[in-house]
Amino acid sequence: MSVPGKDKSPVSCPLERRLAELEAENDRLRKIRDALIVRVESGDAHKPEPYAAFEHSVVLAEQVRERTEALSLAMDELKTSNKALTRAREEAETSRQRLNDAIESIADGFVLFDRQHQLIQSNSRFRSYWRHAGAPMPAPGAHISEVRALAVASGLIVEEHSEPDSEGEVFLLSNDRWVQMTERPTREGGLVVLYSDITDVKNSEMARRIRALEDSERWIRVVTDHVPALIAYVGADLSIQFCNRVYATWYGRNGESPLGKSLDKVHPPELYKRLLPHILEVLSGRNVTFEFEEAGEMGQERYMLRSYVPNFDEQGDIVGFFVLIRDITDRRKTALALEQAYGSLERRVKERTAALTDANCQLRTEIEERAAAEARLRDAKREAEQANLSKTKFLAAVSHDLLQPLNAARLFTSALLEQSFGPKAEGLVRSVSTSLDDVENLLGTLVDISKLDAGVIQPDVTAFDLRDLLNNIAREFRQMALAEGLRLDFVASSAIIESDSQLLARILRNFLTNALRYTETGRVLLGCRREKNSIVLQVWDTGPGIPADKLKEIFQEFKRIQPSGAHSDKGLGLGLAIVDKISRMLGHDVSVSSVEGRGSVFSVRVPLGQLKPRLEAVESNLVAANGQGLGGAKIWVIDNDRAICEGMKTLLEGWDCQVTTAVSLEDLETQLNPARNPVDVILADYHLDNDENGVDAVSAINSRRRKPAPVVMITANYTNELKQHIRELGYLLMNKPVRPLKLRSALNHLLRGQ
Repeated sequence: MSVPGKDKSPVSCPLERRLAELEAENDRLRKIRDALIVRVESGDAHKPEPYAAFEHSVVLAEQVRERTEALSLAMDELKTSNKALTRAREEAETSRQRLNDAIESIADGFVLFDRQHQLIQSNSRFRSYWRHAGAPMPAPGAHISEVRALAVASGLIVEEHSEPDSEGEVFLLSNDRWVQMTERPTREGGLVVLYSDITDVKNSEMARRIRALEDSERWIRVVTDHVPALIAYVGADLSIQFCNRVYATWYGRNGESPLGKSLDKVHPPELYKRLLPHILEVLSGRNVTFEFEEAGEMGQERYMLRSYVPNFDEQGDIVGFFVLIRDITDRRKTALALEQAYGSLERRVKERTAALTDANCQLRTEIEERAAAEARLRDAKREAEQANLSKTKFLAAVSHDLLQPLNAARLFTSALLEQSFGPKAEGLVRSVSTSLDDVENLLGTLVDISKLDAGVIQPDVTAFDLRDLLNNIAREFRQMALAEGLRLDFVASSAIIESDSQLLARILRNFLTNALRYTETGRVLLGCRREKNSIVLQVWDTGPGIPADKLKEIFQEFKRIQPSGAHSDKGLGLGLAIVDKISRMLGHDVSVSSVEGRGSVFSVRVPLGQLKPRLEAVESNLVAANGQGLGGAKIWVIDNDRAICEGMKTLLEGWDCQVTTAVSLEDLETQLNPARNPVDVILADYHLDNDENGVDAVSAINSRRRKPAPVVMITANYTNELKQHIRELGYLLMNKPVRPLKLRSALNHLLRGQ
């Protein structure tokens, strides 16, 4: 391809010089020949003899003829070379034109740089970018760095970033179009740069991400709308950014939603004035719990128990606070009724006692009236306890319905976190995941407290080796301690104890969580002390300590002590209340000692036991399998909730699994043959529709197969009867909401045959 501005080929120059030399030589020979002829024809006596001159002229003529023939041959060669040169020029011009046409036909922007990375050529698509932006087009010879600097300075490039899965950089141009830059070196050391329009791809990705975030938000709202409490989130500007249906119904005025409104617009001035001191307290970083009366839109008086929990960002700044409001009007009325009953009883006793001194004949009547009053008092107290217990049992009973949509939202969010998005979308996904964690912790804690109060959870006390339990907990919290800049020391023990391993692990985890939460520098120690017939499990910390007069209060519900110098957190103050209830259920003594300014030690005393031969469940070793690939495993998922099926499918396919989902055994049979199709693991929900359960469905499948498939049974039922039944069947039991890390570890163990 010729270079613009140079029309002659380097090959033509030597031929032309040779032609000029031959023509000059020919002219010189002609002059010699003419001079000889003149001398021969003249009769000058001073010249040679005519014959000699003639002979000499003949020799010269022969030489001239030879030179003339050589010149003619050279002329012929020159003409042939000129024709070849002309054809070469025409072919080069044709190739150049074809190259220009090919470059112009490219839908992408095209730029060609030489080996010094200076601009040589570009197509009209590339030049159109500059025209749309009203920017001057870089001139030929401009360096590639100058072209980029000019694009940024002129406003042609609005935004630029690199994406992990793309081959080059991605730019947002001033005409709102996205282009991807791809560089390819040429054989001569130059550079070809293509600018591909990927606007449709970017818009499609953004729409898909927005749909996923909207689905997650919808599931969060479904979960909170089914909670019999008022839940909201208030931003730092005191505007309501989220609320559930119960909150919107109570505080919606004239049918308008309180979303987006400031608290002083949602609440009447008098109520807002009473709330303001508590709002300022939570914005200072402290948890707040208080109660007082307020009136609804229709004037109905209700007594509300409020809890405000601050929300901190990654830098530790308060960006808002969570609101949890419970209607305790019935409980309050019951308490007032009890007080009135006690007052009435005391008054009647005094009256009857005074009457006894005047008339002993009325003694029997007074005793009967007193017994009747005591009976009414017992009835009132029993009614109050029954009302409180019924509410507790309601929360415990609806745990499955609460955890079902939360489980689906967790699966979808976990699948989204494993995808590659832009920085903005990934930040939104992480925010949704953090919100799910907060909702899950809040609901899980409330449900656990309710189940403990209602007696739904019963201990499964067995003898087991303490070593595995302590090793797993230490491994789990060591990473958390490192993330907080702390050191977790651990003293192992192989003692055999009598307890419920899961409930005891819950006590130790709450101890360690509190230790890490309130310790800013230093270390945390997990260890044991042997006694005669028991072993004491202890957690030591180097935090700010707890005042001596507050040591008993920390085990009460919603009671949190903020030690001097300790950083604020967003806990509800229920962790140690759960520890107190579990320890009473197990019959384990829990104690705490502390020195302000030096630290605290929490202890639980567990009796020693004797190990009996038994099959250990695979749950004790789940942590070791984390991070292993699933290698295209074939997994069947049976769950009556299609949202959970879709979320589980998305999550498992992200782990390179081949997934088939069904809402029942009949649905699975319409998709494949359960007796013949290969399967590695079956995931089944225990509660299915039409009074069916996952145990029966899996049993029907495995009864048809030559070799039974491994089973993971998933449920929100925490009863010991179901746990024992699943264990006897040889299945692995996992409770909702399912943790993706634990699920992946369990699948790794089952696929490796452990």
